[in-house]
Amino acid sequence: MINAYKLKDTKSKDAFKYSYLSKKFFPYLKPVLPKALLNIAIAIPLGLLDGVVALSLRPYLDYVVNGNAEQTWTFLGHTVHIQSWFATIIPFGIVTFAVVQGLLKYLSNYLTDWTANKMSLSLKKDLFRKLTTMDTQFFDINSSGLILTRFFTDPETASKDIIEIFKSFIMAIFGVLGLVCVLLYNSWQLAIIGVTVMGIAMTPVIFIRKKIKKVSNANMVVSGNMTTNFNETVAGNKIMAAYNLQELQNEKFRNQTDEQFNLIISLTKRVGWMSPIMYFVCSIGIALVMMFGNHLILTGALTAGAFASFVTSLLLLYKPTKTLGTTLTKLQNTFVAMSRVFELFDIQNKIKSPEHPLKFQELKEKIEFKKVNFEYEEGIPVLKDFSLCVKKGETIALVGNSGGGKSTVVNLIPRFYDVNGGSIEFDGTNVKHFNLNELREHIAFVFQDNFLFSGTLKENLLMGKANATDAEIAQVVQLAHLDEFIGSLENGLDTYVGERGTTLSGGQRQRVAIARAMLKGSEIVILDEATSALDNESEAIVQKALDNLMKNKTVFVIAHRLSTIKNADRIAVINEGKLVEEGTHDELLRIEKGHYKHLYEMQFKTQENINA
Repeated sequence: MINAYKLKDTKSKDAFKYSYLSKKFFPYLKPVLPKALLNIAIAIPLGLLDGVVALSLRPYLDYVVNGNAEQTWTFLGHTVHIQSWFATIIPFGIVTFAVVQGLLKYLSNYLTDWTANKMSLSLKKDLFRKLTTMDTQFFDINSSGLILTRFFTDPETASKDIIEIFKSFIMAIFGVLGLVCVLLYNSWQLAIIGVTVMGIAMTPVIFIRKKIKKVSNANMVVSGNMTTNFNETVAGNKIMAAYNLQELQNEKFRNQTDEQFNLIISLTKRVGWMSPIMYFVCSIGIALVMMFGNHLILTGALTAGAFASFVTSLLLLYKPTKTLGTTLTKLQNTFVAMSRVFELFDIQNKIKSPEHPLKFQELKEKIEFKKVNFEYEEGIPVLKDFSLCVKKGETIALVGNSGGGKSTVVNLIPRFYDVNGGSIEFDGTNVKHFNLNELREHIAFVFQDNFLFSGTLKENLLMGKANATDAEIAQVVQLAHLDEFIGSLENGLDTYVGERGTTLSGGQRQRVAIARAMLKGSEIVILDEATSALDNESEAIVQKALDNLMKNKTVFVIAHRLSTIKNADRIAVINEGKLVEEGTHDELLRIEKGHYKHLYEMQFKTQENINA
């Protein structure tokens, strides 16, 4: 299951399954289908108009340049001089043609951008919705840059380019049909030569598809790594400056850009040879046409106007053929991106609500871990036969050496991860039987480094309870000891906090997070080292706020501060994924050579002496 979450493992396996991709893409095309069909309808005459200029050359040369001034037509009793009539009508026809073609191109370009952007936005919305429902493990094993590339860049490529390329193909197809008709109209013998050569020129295209897929996938990974580098440079700018890591970051980025350059050049070397080959093959076709055309003209089987019209049509016909390699490269890149997009939709979350969930209204008696086993990576156990019972309204402190599994224990309660063995039960019911959102509504979290979203302080508080009243907000602000801080701000609760809340101090962010948790009103509270990163003064204020949050709640607290641990009803000592001791502070200290006593003497005794 872990491998299923790894975006680097994607192979774009469906990149060549065009019917499958079309079926998957159709729901995004369907809402804009009327405009898309209109665009296709416009593309047809735009393609056919390519043959108009070529077709007009025949009468212009035959009747105007080489024509007989005395030659006439009789039309509705009127005598029309053919030479003067064509000399007058053809220039006006060309202007009219240019106006019509210009209007059609404008309308076509507008419809292309409108439909492409509409589909792109719909795709991004669905992908973002998918992203917000992904399991925690998905974010653990994928870099932020790769996620951003896959969820934001690929939809652009998949939806925006497909309309433009498809429209171009429609225009090209009908342009080819129109030009072939002009070729046949002028000379069927020369048409056979021209079309045969064009078919030969197109054959190399079949060799480029797999190379494009391989390079596109590799380039996606490199682009993701580059974006990750950008994100880490921005988020870790202080660490970078403090440790003089600028050159290291620059070197990493240089290597990534060089790798991307090599990938692009690799594709160019393998695809770029098609254009000169097509030019060469097409030039042979033109040479053959001119050789045989000269014979037809000399024998009187072909007029000079017909030949000029034929050659012009052939040149127009060969033009899209010679650039076909580039067009198909773009098209295959689009299908590869599309394949990657729908692979994201196919990722199945391991953690989800059951089909028929049980109603969870409130915790009545206890939360119990029964012989829980858990591992993040296969074969590396984190929890082993872990059993623990916590009564309703009880505060239990989890202590132990770093990496022993304390944070894992609390992350399993709201099902950020699922156990590999054993069970976690609320009043005897496995948490997997509850609706996932409903379960999490009953749990409030305060982390060591609480995340605040860009927006106002009030908006961040309302994430705890969207419909909270002003009175409720004022109450939690007071209980979280935020009132003095907020009162000093010019805009109060409407003060904007920057990305991740970096405009606030650590203690202020913690108190905002505590107020948010209070507003949520959940009966189960999890405190994951909520004061470990604070100085003594900030900790004292935050601890008062936490005390208010913890009242009448069932609390799991991971702490490195002795004061927090001593105030707990019970202490659970975790070592190498196992519950090795539990009891009160005094009870555990009486255990000779006990794990807690060892931790106390190594970590906590100094704190007690300082506080004394």
